[in-house]
Amino acid sequence: MRTVKGAARNQAKKRLFKKVKGFVGGRSRLLRTAKETLIRAGVYAFRDRRNRKREFRKLWIIRINAAVRERGISYSVFINGLALAKIELDRKMMAELAVNDAAAFDAIVDAVKAKLPAKAA
Repeated sequence: MRTVKGAARNQAKKRLFKKVKGFVGGRSRLLRTAKETLIRAGVYAFRDRRNRKREFRKLWIIRINAAVRERGISYSVFINGLALAKIELDRKMMAELAVNDAAAFDAIVDAVKAKLPAKAA
């Protein structure tokens, strides 16, 4: 007697179609297309988990740059001054302070300016 996959194949298809629910057109209804789409979706998800980190870092740098330019120095000089002043705040926290707590950010900028050589500040 030959063996067939029967129940196992149906369960596998059921799992697959559950994952692709909400996809457009045949991508949610046709087996081969659904498999291909799911693989591609996984590749995009993997790639974009890394890209999201880059995008957020870029956003934080843009916010910090805008805030320190309002206070009279450039981003690169500010980052150098942070190292000189031994202030170990990450860009995420500094961007948050620049947006939501101007007084605290002013204090950081003042501390940085104090540690910079007179020509740079």
